[in-house]
Amino acid sequence: MHISAVDLNLAVVLRALLDERSVSRAARQLGLSQSATSHALSRLRALVQDPLFVRTRTGLIPTARAEAMADAVRSSVAMLETTFFAPPPFDPMTVERTFRLRPSDYVEYLLVPRLLERLAKVAPKVDVSARPALTEATLALEDGQLDLLIQPTRSGEQTDGFHMEELWDERLVGVARRGHPLTRGRVTLERFASASHALVSPRGQPGGIVDDVLKQHGIPRRIAFTTPSFLVAPQVVAMTDLVMMLPARLAAALEAQLRLATFEPPLEVPGFRMAMFWHDRHDSDPAHAFIRREIAQVAAALPTPASLTRRRTRRRRVDQARS
Repeated sequence: MHISAVDLNLAVVLRALLDERSVSRAARQLGLSQSATSHALSRLRALVQDPLFVRTRTGLIPTARAEAMADAVRSSVAMLETTFFAPPPFDPMTVERTFRLRPSDYVEYLLVPRLLERLAKVAPKVDVSARPALTEATLALEDGQLDLLIQPTRSGEQTDGFHMEELWDERLVGVARRGHPLTRGRVTLERFASASHALVSPRGQPGGIVDDVLKQHGIPRRIAFTTPSFLVAPQVVAMTDLVMMLPARLAAALEAQLRLATFEPPLEVPGFRMAMFWHDRHDSDPAHAFIRREIAQVAAALPTPASLTRRRTRRRRVDQARS
């Protein structure tokens, strides 16, 4: 007989009978009627072709066959209970897993080094793979190509079957090489628009939010260089007379390294909100919940645009004092 033909509930009844040595007490433990428990015992006897229990003046006594089965039945039922109802506690120090993320290079530059530094201390066997998705983002999450998607979100955005957690708010600042004419004197809308610009377009589309705002003023601009990379564009700006708009946190991180100058744009440019997305099937996974908490904690510790502004002000004062 194959195990698939066996009602595994009979193992639970057999364990109760072995523990209680009484049909009525076993029935109470199981929440069954006495007749249902007696019927289950009859089925057990037919299944193993042994009486299993014999009645005496002190109660039921297990047969030799039942005694031989007792340890295996108890451990098997306990293991099934643990499997279905008591998952083992999650220990980040021992878990071995690779989490697949899809951040932009801007997010990867800011977040991943800090995340890996933290994981080395709290989860040394957890790995991170930042990769492009081969299909549309939500499909990549759904079919398992990605564990997490990190990208800007619109206010109130929700997608059935997916979860979202906001990570940080970001604003845009102007960036040019140090000594660029635009960084001397007041940056007016006309001076800003007349400069040649670099544009980061992750999806390769022409124009962007700055162009939308400029159109409202009836002012065009020249985009001399377009790239999908948030890291390549600042390198070009640092070596040319192009200017561009960058997320404030990234601009502050690259300012000293590339000898860039930042300035407040002369127009109201909306910022954006960065968030991480995951599929519903991962929501209750302890390991997945762990990596989400770690990413959220790293994101919360990123310098805020306000603190970056204060830092730049202090740096300028130091430079002026030295000169």
